[in-house]
Amino acid sequence: MAMMARMRSLAPWFILMVGGMFVLFMVISDSRVLEFLGQQSQNVGSINGESISYQEFSNMVERARQNQEQATGQSIDENQMDFFRDQVWDALVTQKLIDEKIKEFGIVVTDDEVRDALLGPNPPAELRQQFTDSTGNFNRQLYEQAMRDPRNKEIVLYYEDLIREQLKQRKLQEYLFASVIVSEEEIKDAFIKQNIKMKADYIQLNPNIIPDKDVNVTDEELREYYEKNKKDFKVEPARKIKYVLFRRVPSKQDSLGIKNNLEAIVAKLKDDTASFKSYVEIYSDVPYSKDTVSLTAIPAEAQDLVYNSNVGDIIGPVATSQGYIVYRIVGKVSSKSPVVKASHILVRSTANDSEDLKKANEIYNQLMNGADFAALAKEKSQDPGSASRGGDLGWFGKGQMVKEFEDACFNGQVGVVQKPVKTNYGYHIIKVTGKTNTEYVIEKIVNRIQMSASSLDDLYQSASDFSYIAKENGFESEAELMHYNVVETPPFYEGSQFIPGLGGNKALVKWAFENGVGEISDVFKVPAGYVVAMVSDKIKAGFKEFDEVKDVIRNRVLREKKFEKAMSIAEKIRARLGDNGNPEVAMEVWGGVRIDTTGEFTAASTIPRLGQEFAFTDYCLKGELNKWSNPVKGNNGVYLINVRYRTKFVPETYQLQKTGLATQLLNRKKNTLLTQWIQKLKDEADIVDNRHLFYR
Repeated sequence: MAMMARMRSLAPWFILMVGGMFVLFMVISDSRVLEFLGQQSQNVGSINGESISYQEFSNMVERARQNQEQATGQSIDENQMDFFRDQVWDALVTQKLIDEKIKEFGIVVTDDEVRDALLGPNPPAELRQQFTDSTGNFNRQLYEQAMRDPRNKEIVLYYEDLIREQLKQRKLQEYLFASVIVSEEEIKDAFIKQNIKMKADYIQLNPNIIPDKDVNVTDEELREYYEKNKKDFKVEPARKIKYVLFRRVPSKQDSLGIKNNLEAIVAKLKDDTASFKSYVEIYSDVPYSKDTVSLTAIPAEAQDLVYNSNVGDIIGPVATSQGYIVYRIVGKVSSKSPVVKASHILVRSTANDSEDLKKANEIYNQLMNGADFAALAKEKSQDPGSASRGGDLGWFGKGQMVKEFEDACFNGQVGVVQKPVKTNYGYHIIKVTGKTNTEYVIEKIVNRIQMSASSLDDLYQSASDFSYIAKENGFESEAELMHYNVVETPPFYEGSQFIPGLGGNKALVKWAFENGVGEISDVFKVPAGYVVAMVSDKIKAGFKEFDEVKDVIRNRVLREKKFEKAMSIAEKIRARLGDNGNPEVAMEVWGGVRIDTTGEFTAASTIPRLGQEFAFTDYCLKGELNKWSNPVKGNNGVYLINVRYRTKFVPETYQLQKTGLATQLLNRKKNTLLTQWIQKLKDEADIVDNRHLFYR
């Protein structure tokens, strides 16, 4: 109502504005300006100046959607469509940029090359398989006859275009990968890391257990560290925004509409001879299945209804966290895993056990004198989750509760209030309200509760109205007037894919960096709904001040000094050990050492009981056998290492694996190069993405 009042107050100005726009429209209707505006309104963006029309992009999305649904057999949920469009857009951008480079490099594919690919010794696999019999024989004569048949012209032209593009891509890759090589040294190193097995004894000194008081850190040292490592505290240009989120949640009307629809379906089901399965296939958001389930596998809202049902009953629609569900009870079977339903009143454990038990007994006596269990649970129970439900815990099986509580429930009689039972949580007064060893064979229709198109339009309109009014009268004042919650984000950067609290929206990030403090946005779509934002802070590039990062620096310097101290202790231990001494002497030097033996490991695996320690692994690969090392500094401590065995390099095995390893390394290098090359193209490209103006 407040928004409508604000709109009415602006009505005279709005009429004048509309009149002015009409005159302007008449003036420019025959001009190039209107043509320009019309063209702009049809474009979702551009890539290096090449416009991408809404129609082109929508067609591409639809083709990709159909392809994915054919490949997976599942439709794409509307809630996933934003993410799916992002994937299609990224693929479109990548392809356009690659096409530009193919032209720039002068890569062409001749008709002869296409013809050779189609009619040569190795035709495309998907065509070849159409002319291959059950024994694996390829009928070339029939294949070539089909390729030359005028009736197949459209199919052949399709494959010619497809092969032409594939050959262009292949030539581009050959161009890019011409300089990619794998050296003998790289292959041998990979073999060693994967095949040489090692085992070692070690003494570990963990610097973290050295008390802070044993390490002196001065302000001068902190300042010196800051100056030497200033690049670590570099601040990139950043923005903060304040925003109002119009959250996308189904309205009561949306929920009621689904409920009414399902009620009509249930009424029809009861008089219809068609199978329940046929209704599932038409009306359910979840594919048909016939499941045998325990009550604990059924949403809590439907458990009692199913428990009290008879075979053949149709139950629902029931509102659950999964949506509205209609169940059909197909059958009941006995189970070896019983379940119970119970309520409890909890007196939480304190330091005074006798007082806790006294309170529990007082509640128990009230119940024995006729007090209502549910009412007393709401008043007295210290388990807030169940107290609001009158102590009801629902149905549960064995292994879901602590043992003392579980034993009391499964051994107790239905309807009988038990004397207080003690667990780690305190004292429980328990009443078992149901018990069964029955499982239920069910079919179900599930309708998820989603926003209707009209509710979505209303939400977008509310966001648009707020954006419009906020631009006129101020963001925060209008938000306060409309009782909207204003949230400010932490700083985010220009290359950010996500905005803290809002999720992914590159268009909103771009807007924030293109506008100054106080600017108010139009409506942007985010995963949770619609958002209207205001730039609240513009953070310049530079370095964080020393005082701002002083605590971080102190922790780093403290850690370095603890490592230095650990190295010093390790050197003393090494002097006592000698080359082959008993590691137990380390305990005499410093009681905080850890003495252990690794399991067998390779350089490509983690070290048993240590995890990843590259310095440790490197020493084990190269160090002298059966001799204590000098101190080795790792990520998680300082080590003295005694390599007990290391398998030998076997030239014959290496020769057998060499070709395969070379192929793996070469493919890895090629993939890395291609990924980095494409990312560089994107970073250097002029990409305009206005899709947020078209999809809501």
